[in-house]
Amino acid sequence: MKTRRRPYLLALLSAAVLAGCAREPKTAGLTVPPPVAPESSAAAPAAAPAPEAVESPHPENVAVRPEAREFAPSPRLHDIHFDFDQYVIRPHDTKILDANLDWMLSNPKSLVLIEGHCDERGTNEYNMALGEHRARATANYLVAHGVLSERITTLSYGEERPLCTERTEACWARNRRAHFLVRLPTPAR
Repeated sequence: MKTRRRPYLLALLSAAVLAGCAREPKTAGLTVPPPVAPESSAAAPAAAPAPEAVESPHPENVAVRPEAREFAPSPRLHDIHFDFDQYVIRPHDTKILDANLDWMLSNPKSLVLIEGHCDERGTNEYNMALGEHRARATANYLVAHGVLSERITTLSYGEERPLCTERTEACWARNRRAHFLVRLPTPAR
């Protein structure tokens, strides 16, 4: 009777081991944007820096980001669009970004808000994250080409502010965008 149980036990044990190894983690299919700059904390020592080495920010030295309502559309800055479920900047959209870049470099005191938008497909949470990836990818392009990151604010609206509400591919393509708004410097008084 002992010898009859052994093959069953071995088969059950083998099945349990194989079942535990058969699946990939659920995060394997997700796409994560590459970091903008290598993180310096990876090479940093484990010990925390001495308290005297850390300066406390003074209110006059802290840059305050303007609120979204302080920005307005500009006829000089144009939207770019994205493929379905992507935040990679398409080659033909780099021409639009280069024109936006030229304007930003010519107007160094202006601030820009880049809104990331999606079509209605996908969950609200997913679209909010995807919209943020789109806005950040667009901002990263501009920063890599010479715009100071302090001049750019990003915001995701996900699927909440569509340009078009028809349920067609052409309409969805219009909604998958990075939208530019500008805050011009206030004149000195």
